[in-house]
Amino acid sequence: MKLHDFLEHHGMTANPFADEDAQTDPIFQSRCRSSTFHPSWDKVYGDPTNPATSIVFGEKGAGKTALRLQIAAQLREHNQQHPNGGVWVIEYDDFNPFLDRFADRLRGRKRRDPAKVLAEWKLWDHMDAILSLGVTSLVDRLLGASQPSGSAANELPTNVVKRLDRFQRRDLLLLAACYDNSLTEAFQSRWYRLRRQLWYLPWQSWATRGIGVAVKALVLTYVFWWRKDWTLLLSVWPWLIMALGWAPWMAQVWRWWMQAFRVSRNLRCVNRDVNPLRQIFMQFAGRDINSQALPHKQRTDDRYELLYKFQGVLQACGFQGIVVLVDRIDEPHLINGSLENMRGLVWSMLDNKFLKQPGLGLKLLLPVELAGFVQHEQRDFYQRARLDKQNMIPSLEWTGESLYDLADARVAACSAADVSAGIRDLFAAEIEDAQLIEAFAGLRVPRQLFKFLYRVLVAHCQSHVDSHPTWQVQADTFAAQLALFRREQQAVDQGLAPG
Repeated sequence: MKLHDFLEHHGMTANPFADEDAQTDPIFQSRCRSSTFHPSWDKVYGDPTNPATSIVFGEKGAGKTALRLQIAAQLREHNQQHPNGGVWVIEYDDFNPFLDRFADRLRGRKRRDPAKVLAEWKLWDHMDAILSLGVTSLVDRLLGASQPSGSAANELPTNVVKRLDRFQRRDLLLLAACYDNSLTEAFQSRWYRLRRQLWYLPWQSWATRGIGVAVKALVLTYVFWWRKDWTLLLSVWPWLIMALGWAPWMAQVWRWWMQAFRVSRNLRCVNRDVNPLRQIFMQFAGRDINSQALPHKQRTDDRYELLYKFQGVLQACGFQGIVVLVDRIDEPHLINGSLENMRGLVWSMLDNKFLKQPGLGLKLLLPVELAGFVQHEQRDFYQRARLDKQNMIPSLEWTGESLYDLADARVAACSAADVSAGIRDLFAAEIEDAQLIEAFAGLRVPRQLFKFLYRVLVAHCQSHVDSHPTWQVQADTFAAQLALFRREQQAVDQGLAPG
C-alpha cells in the first residue's frame, strides 16, 4: 500500500506528520500557525500594547521555535491593524556572528576556550547585539533595501522621515554609526546615504574645517598676490599661521579619534574600524553630539541611554514597544550542547532592570535543562533576576489530551475543503480514544508525536498490499510500533543512541 493512497482515501492533500521542525514545516507555516496554540500561549504572548517579558523552559521538540514564529506572525497582524501602535520585533536567535566577533577580541588562550569566552560575555554585549539587529533592520527599511533584515512585522509607514524631529534624526544617525551592520553595503557609504535620506545637514561641523581653509587661502593670497614673493614660504611664519588655522580641526580629529577608538574597543560584538568611525563622528554638529551617550565603556549605563534613544525613534515611527525573541541558544558552535556554556550565555541577560525595561518585552525560549540551574542559584541571583516577576513557565508541557488535539488539528489542516477528517478516522475502532491519549502522553512533545505517527502510518501501509487495502491502523500495528518507539526513546534519553 502506498502512503499517498492512504492519505488520499481520508481526504488529505498532504502528510500532516512528515515535518518535525516548525521553521521548515509548510503545514505549520501556512495552515496551523494562526490557529493551533500551546495552552500557555496567552501567558507567553501577553498584550502587545504593553510588551512584557516571558521566560519559557521547554525540552527539545516541545514547540519553542513554533512559539517564536507564532509570536512574530501575531505581532505582524497586530501592526497591520494598529499602524500607530505597533511593536518592533527583533529576532535574536542567531548568536554565531556576535560570538565570533566577540571571541576575536579576546587575547591568547581565552579565545580558544568556549567556557572562558562565555565567561567574559556580559549584559552590555547582549544589549549591543540586540541594538545592532534592531538598528540594522530599521536602516534597511529607511533606505529601501531589497531584502531588509529583521522580522516581516517591521513594516514602516509612508513618509516616516517627516515624523522625526532634528534630535530624533541625530539619534538615529548616532545609533547607525555605532550599530548598523549591513552585510551588503560599505559602512560609510550607507551612513552617508542615511544622512541624505534624513536631510540632516550639520553646517556647524564644517566650520572648523572652513577656518583652516580660509586661513590657508589668506596666507597664500598674501604671499603670491599681495607680496608676489614665493620665497616667503621658506620662512616659518606662513606655516605657523596656517597651522594655527587648522589647529581647531586637528583638535577635533584627535578628540573624535580617541572616542572612536574607545567605541571600537568596547563594542565587542560589532565590528567598527576606528578611522571611518572617527570621520562619521566628525559629521555631527558639536551641539548635537557633545555629551551624548556612546558605547565607549564596558558598562550598561550607556547602553540603556542608547536603548532609550532607539525607543524614541521607533515611537516617532509608530512603534510603541519592542519585543525581542530569544531562541536557539543551544545551537551556536561555541555552545556545542554544553549546559554550562548555555548558562554562561543566558545568565547575564537575567537582570530585572533589563527584563522590566518599559516598552521592552523579551521572550526567552530556553532549554528545559537550564531550569535545574535556576533551582540551585544563590539568593543574589534571585534578587538580581526577580524571576517571580517575569511570567516564567518552568516547563512547556503537553498533556495527552493537548497532543491529541494538536494531531487532530494537523489532520484537519491537511484535509480538503469538503472533507471533515480527524485523527480518530485513521485508527480502527478497537483502539479507544483513551488508549490514544495515554500513548500520546508518553511521547511528551509534538516532535516525538509526529515521528511516532509518521512511523505508524508507514508501518501500516507496508503491512498491506494495494489489491487488499486497509484504511485504518489496526491495534496490533499500533501497539508494536508504540513499544518499539518507546524503547528507542528510552535509549536516546539514557544516551545509548544518537538523538
